[in-house]
Amino acid sequence: MAEFILKALVRARGLDDRYHIESAAVSTEEIGNPIYPPAKRCLRQHGVPFDEEKRARQVRPEDYGRFDRIICMDSSNLRLIRRIIPGDPQGKIHLLMSYTGTGRDVADPWYTGDFEQTFQDLLEGCEAML
Repeated sequence: MAEFILKALVRARGLDDRYHIESAAVSTEEIGNPIYPPAKRCLRQHGVPFDEEKRARQVRPEDYGRFDRIICMDSSNLRLIRRIIPGDPQGKIHLLMSYTGTGRDVADPWYTGDFEQTFQDLLEGCEAML
């Protein structure tokens, strides 16, 4: 959801040509799977376009060189990403909500079932980061 929310915000500001935004997972559980249907419903309800062809992939060590920022949704993701990308000499790895000044985790809909709360957290974090 974060990928498509951020893309929508960037597009609305006419900045598409300045950003490459791509999401990836820290685990292998969902690799190759499409966007989870409740996440699609939530994005649709908010008018956020998304790529139906999007498939989950895992973060790779070479992503550190490919991206200016690597944004984690929660502290668990942050711990796991440090196993995939052990160092952060350029300070690229951040928690999304750190941009809001709170540093709290994004609500995880896998545990809460509340995709709307997750959407609101992501929107707040993405707007603050942008």
